[in-house]
Amino acid sequence: MYNYDTVVEAINGLKARGYIIDFNLANDRIICTNKVNCLRPEDFEITEVHRFEGDTNPSDEDVVYAIESADKKVKGVLTSAFGTYADSVSTELIHKFSRKI
Repeated sequence: MYNYDTVVEAINGLKARGYIIDFNLANDRIICTNKVNCLRPEDFEITEVHRFEGDTNPSDEDVVYAIESADKKVKGVLTSAFGTYADSVSTELIHKFSRKI
């Protein structure tokens, strides 16, 4: 298991290990910034989760997810705030991600 001290360190470490695509949440799926790689909850696995909690500022709280498609051809990173700053997503995505935190 890899341990990182900062969000940037986690992202750089994952990218060095082949998680090169930047994913974003899009209601019922995750999408690549170029919108070519869209994955529904059943199409991907979360292989690692790195959670960072701010000591004094809630806006410093973040989670970095390492994501891999079911066919192992697509690997990327998704960062998301949690708590009051969390993104709005479908129930299916909430269940997928909440099982890993």
